[in-house]
Amino acid sequence: MKSASRPGAVQTISVAATSAAVSNAFGAQTYQVRLASTVACYYTVEASPTATTSDSYLPANWVEYITVTPGQKIAAIRATADGTMTVTEVS
Repeated sequence: MKSASRPGAVQTISVAATSAAVSNAFGAQTYQVRLASTVACYYTVEASPTATTSDSYLPANWVEYITVTPGQKIAAIRATADGTMTVTEVS
C-alpha cells in the first residue's frame, strides 16, 4: 500500500502520435511523481526525453508512482488514441 504523499507541482502532456514532454524539469526536491493518463501510452524519464513505443507502458485511467531524479523530465506517446497525461510531483 502506498503511504501518504503531499502533491506538488502538476504538469500535463498532450499524448499523441509523436512524443511530447513536460515543459519544466522536476523540482530540486522531487524524487517521485504520480502519473495518470486518460489513454494508454508509453513514457520515459530522462534529462531530455523522447518517448517511443518501446518504453514503459501506462494503461488508460491507471495511476502509477515512479521514482525520478530532480532535474529530469518525462515524455509520453500514445498507444492507440490521443489523450492527456497528468504528472504530479509528490513528496
